[in-house]
Amino acid sequence: MRAQSVVSALALVIAFAAASVALAATPTPQPLPRTGSCPSGYSSSGGYCTPGSSARFAVPRNGGPCPSGYSSSGDYCLASSDSSKLAVPRTGSCPSGFSSSGAHCLSSR
Repeated sequence: MRAQSVVSALALVIAFAAASVALAATPTPQPLPRTGSCPSGYSSSGGYCTPGSSARFAVPRNGGPCPSGYSSSGDYCLASSDSSKLAVPRTGSCPSGFSSSGAHCLSSR
């Protein structure tokens, strides 16, 4: 019975570690509505900027400076690395778990 408890506890620790890594990762690049020139790694397709195979996550620039961990690219803010935190355009107060960074809200995870 004790061995089964140890295995269950170990499985729980591994699952928690995997979930923590998944939450910390920058999201997968997604198509963005085109508002001007597309960010690096994206191409124009109809009214969208579509990510290529080497694209990083991007968000609209939102009329202000890019958040920490992002750089300006076209009319967008592009994640500087795969470990950049999630950023979303700020439209008032930032949601719980986010802090203000320029014209964006930046995840605290």
